Amino acid sequence: MLAVALVAGLLAALFAARWLSTQSVGGGRIVVAALDVEVGAKIGPEALKTVEWPRGSEPPGAFDDPAKLQGRVARSSLTRGEPVLEGKLAPVGTKGGLSAVVQEGKRAMTVRVNDVVGVAGFALPGNYVDIMVNTQNQQQGSESRDAQDKAISKIVLERILVLAVAQEANRDDTKPKVVNAVTLELTPDQAEKLDLARSVGTLSLVLRNQVDPQPGGTAGATKDSLLQTVSTAAPVVVPRPVQVAPRRTAPTVAAPVQAPAPAQQCVEVIRGTTRTNECF
Repeated sequence: MLAVALVAGLLAALFAARWLSTQSVGGGRIVVAALDVEVGAKIGPEALKTVEWPRGSEPPGAFDDPAKLQGRVARSSLTRGEPVLEGKLAPVGTKGGLSAVVQEGKRAMTVRVNDVVGVAGFALPGNYVDIMVNTQNQQQGSESRDAQDKAISKIVLERILVLAVAQEANRDDTKPKVVNAVTLELTPDQAEKLDLARSVGTLSLVLRNQVDPQPGGTAGATKDSLLQTVSTAAPVVVPRPVQVAPRRTAPTVAAPVQAPAPAQQCVEVIRGTTRTNECF
């Protein structure tokens, strides 16, 4: 039994060594980041290195040669040891800086904020915000109404990507930063609306969930809707019908029916020159 156990152990070690040799022969190498790379930075040779990676399990878009990445710009931040993928790089020929982060067909626009407008510094690069404007609704009421009665707050742009705060575009930092300017990624149409909104009223940023694509669809808040006022006109009172009891009249007593008088028999009597009628 001891000899059988010894032979079985030798066979197991032989099979394990052969399996490890086949795995090492079938392995490959991919390019990973040797240093932390910020958004919009050019990738230099010192920021790259190659590591062994199991063949057949390489992530899509990976590179096997660092020379293919010379001069490329990072569209999103890379951490040390992270594989460098094509999806995280700007197109070939893109210059470094914030312009490399802006997607095709979009524009970058900066708005002035403060600790209140900027959601106390929680509007960080990579977050999505809604833009709300407070202005005067000229179509509401007459010209003699108070300006506060015509004030309206309305969300004019939704799900806007924050590209940078002040001069920082790093999306890995989650610590709130109170800054005086925020750069947003907008379409040309949204950029025109934002420029008009900040000229006709005051702007506020509303932080939203990153995975919530549903639009708000609100009609805006006014003083009347805020206070939930109702019309002060006097209500029309409809009189309730009054039921009148029928009047009681005295019963009518029928008059006694008189019997017809019996027929009389009359005789004319002549006395000399006098004539009279005698009835019986």
